Amino acid sequence: MNNFTAITSNSHRNGNPQPQLSNLPVFSAFEETSDSGDLRQILEILKRRSILIAGISVVVNSAVAYSTLKQERIYQGNFQILVESVNNDNSLGKVSLLDSNIAKPSLDYESQIQILKSPELLQGVIKQLQKSHPEITYNSLIQDLAIRRLGATKVIEVSYKSNDTKKIKFVLNTISKFYLNYSLDKRQTKLRQGVQFTDKQLPEIQNRVTQLQKEMQIFRQRYNFIDPENQSQTISQQIQSLTQQRQAVNQQLTAARANYLSLQGKDEQLAVLNNAPLYQQLIVQQRQLDTQISGELTRFQPDNPVIQTLKEKRDNLLPIIENEAKRALTIKVAEAIILLQRIEVDSQQLAETEQQLQRRLEQLPVLSRQYTEIQRNLQLANESLNRFLATREQLQIEVAQTELPWELIQAPTQPESPISPNTPHSLLLGLVASSLIGIGAALILEKIDNTYPTMESIKEKLKLPLLGTLPFDKSISHHPSQHLRNSISHREIISEDMPGGIGRFSNMFSSQSSQSRYYGQGAFWESLQVLYGNIQLLNSDRPIRSLIISSAMPGDGKSTVAFHLAQTATSMGKRVLLVDADLRCSKIHKLSGLNNLWGLSNLISSNIDVNQVIQEMSAMKNLSVITSGPVPPDPARLLSSDKMKQLMDYFHQNFDLVIYDVPPMLGLVDVRLLAPYTDGLMLVVRIGKTDKSALKQVQDNLKLAPINLLGLVINGDKAKLPGYDYYYSDYNERINSNSSIQVR
Repeated sequence: MNNFTAITSNSHRNGNPQPQLSNLPVFSAFEETSDSGDLRQILEILKRRSILIAGISVVVNSAVAYSTLKQERIYQGNFQILVESVNNDNSLGKVSLLDSNIAKPSLDYESQIQILKSPELLQGVIKQLQKSHPEITYNSLIQDLAIRRLGATKVIEVSYKSNDTKKIKFVLNTISKFYLNYSLDKRQTKLRQGVQFTDKQLPEIQNRVTQLQKEMQIFRQRYNFIDPENQSQTISQQIQSLTQQRQAVNQQLTAARANYLSLQGKDEQLAVLNNAPLYQQLIVQQRQLDTQISGELTRFQPDNPVIQTLKEKRDNLLPIIENEAKRALTIKVAEAIILLQRIEVDSQQLAETEQQLQRRLEQLPVLSRQYTEIQRNLQLANESLNRFLATREQLQIEVAQTELPWELIQAPTQPESPISPNTPHSLLLGLVASSLIGIGAALILEKIDNTYPTMESIKEKLKLPLLGTLPFDKSISHHPSQHLRNSISHREIISEDMPGGIGRFSNMFSSQSSQSRYYGQGAFWESLQVLYGNIQLLNSDRPIRSLIISSAMPGDGKSTVAFHLAQTATSMGKRVLLVDADLRCSKIHKLSGLNNLWGLSNLISSNIDVNQVIQEMSAMKNLSVITSGPVPPDPARLLSSDKMKQLMDYFHQNFDLVIYDVPPMLGLVDVRLLAPYTDGLMLVVRIGKTDKSALKQVQDNLKLAPINLLGLVINGDKAKLPGYDYYYSDYNERINSNSSIQVR
C-alpha cells in the first residue's frame, strides 16, 4: 500500500477526483402516518403488552381471591308484615257514612319506616334483646337492620344480618312481635294525638291568615295597588305616551322659536307685509298716485296745482303706510310670542307629569316587593291552613274507622346459606376489574412510550426504504470481538481439513452451536448478509463504494452494525476499510479489540503515514480498521478540513468498500460534513430505543442538507420467525455430518 502523500499528489494531478453522490433518490424527509387508534392497533398493543396485562391480572385476581376467602361469612334472615288491608271494601263502606266522596288515605311508607327505625320506638326491643345478647345496642342493631317496602305492595320487609344464625332468628322474632303489638296499641293513640295537635294549631293559623288578609287590603287601598305586573305595564305605557307627546311639543316649541327669530329679519317682515290686506291696499293707492303724477307731468309743469295736489295726497299717504306696516309686524310678533309661551307651558306640564310617573315607576319595585312578600306570606298561611284542615279531616276519618292490626305474612326463619362473601361474583368482578386495569396500564404505558416498539410500527410510521432488520442478540453486544475470534478460528480449522474447497462454505456454521448459529452468532449474521446484499442492489450501474452509518441518538447500535457489516462484506471477498469517524465517543476499537493510540484524529492533524494508522484484523485479512485516535478539542473542524476530504478520496481509491462510523445526527454536524463525499447514509433505528422526537429533528436536518439517505436498518428485533430455527438446525446437522465424513 502506497503512502498517503504520493497518492494524494496523484489525485491532484488527475484533476482531484472527489467521490460523487450516486444517482439514488435522496430521501430528505420522514413521512409519518396518522396515529389513528383503530381496533387493529389496539389489538397489537394488547398483544405486545400481554405479559404486563397478564401480570396485573394475576396480581389483582390473587388479591381479590385472597380477600374473598378471608372474609367473614355473613347470614341474613327476614320477615314480612302486611300493614294495610288488601280489600278496602269494608273501610270504604264505613267511610261513606261520613262522606261518600272521601276514601281512606294511603299509608306514608317512608315516614312509617323511619318511625319503625327510630331510637324511641326501638328502646323497648333493645331491652328485650339485651337479656340474651348484652352486646346489642341501638347503633349495632340499626346498622344490621334493614326495613323496606316491597315494591308498590302493602308489605314491609324487615331483614337482619349477622354471622350467628341463631342470633338472627332470635332478633327477628323479638322485633316482629314488638311491631305487631305496636300496630295494635300505639297507632290509635298516635291518631288521636294528631287530632289534638291539629285542633290546637288551627286557631293560630287562622288568625295569621286573617291578619295577612287585612294587611293586603290596607296596602292596596293606600297605594292604589292591584297587580304589580299590570301596574308596571300601565305606568310604562303612560310614560311612553307622555314622552311621545313631549317630543311633539318640543318640535312645536322649536318651530315657534324659529318663527319668532325669523320675524326679526327683513325677508320675513316683507313676507308678513305681503300677506297684510290693508297694507297692500295702501300700497296700491300709493302706486296709483305715482302713476297719476307721472301722467300729469307730461301735461303740466311740476308747479302746477294739479300736480301739487297729487303730491300732497301721496305725501299724506306715506305715514299711513308706515304705521300700517308697524302695526302688522307688531301683531305677527305678538302672535309668535303668545304661541311660544303656550307651547313652553305645555312642555313644562308634560315634563312634570312624566317626572311624577317616573318616580312612581321607580317606587314600583319596592311596592312590588312588599306586595309580593305579603302575598307569599298569605299564600303560605293559606296552604298551611288547608294542610291542617285536610290532616285533621283525615285523622278524624281514621279514628272513626275500625283499624285492622298488622298481619305477619312471613315468619322469621333461620338462614342456611351466607349472603357474603359471594365468591363467584367476587371472582368474576375481580377478573373483569383486573383485565380492565391491565389493559388500561398497557394503553397508558403505550401512550407515554415515545419509541417504536415493533418493526411493524417503524414500517408504518416511517415511509423510508428498509435495507434490513437485525434481530436482537445479547451475545453480540457483550462479546463481539470474542465471537469473531471464535468463529474465525473454527472456520480456519474446518477449512484446513476440508478438501475441494468445501470448507469455504462449511465454515459458515459451527458444530458447537445449537439450532441456528450462523458464523457462531445465528440469525444475526444471516440478517447482516441480507443487509449487505440489499445495499449492493441499491444501484446496479455503480455499486456502493462508501457509506456512512449513523443514528438519531446514542444507544441505537450504529457502531455494532458498522463493525459487523464490515465483517460481512469482508467474508464476501471485499477489501473493506472501517473508519471510526466518531471523534467524540469512539467504540470501534473496543468492538475490534484494537489499540487506539493512533487513529483518524492523528492522521488529520499530522503528516504521519496512512499505513501507520491502518490496522488489519488478525482474524480477517481483508478487513482494515482506522480507529478514532485521541479525542481532539474540536472534532468538527478536523472533519471539515481539506485533509479529511483527501483522506476520504484515498480510502475510496484503495478499498472496495469504506464504512464510516459517525456520531449520532441529533445536535451534531459530523454527518453533514462527511455525507456529501460518500455514496450515502444508512440510518440505524433501534426498536424500543430510538426516540420519535429525535427522529423528527433528524428529519428537519435532512431537509436542509444534500444527503443521500440510502435507507433504514432496524436494530434489535426480538420477533422470532417461524421455521427459521428448524431450517438451520437441520442444515447444521447435515453440514456437520458431511464434515465428519470428509475428515475420516
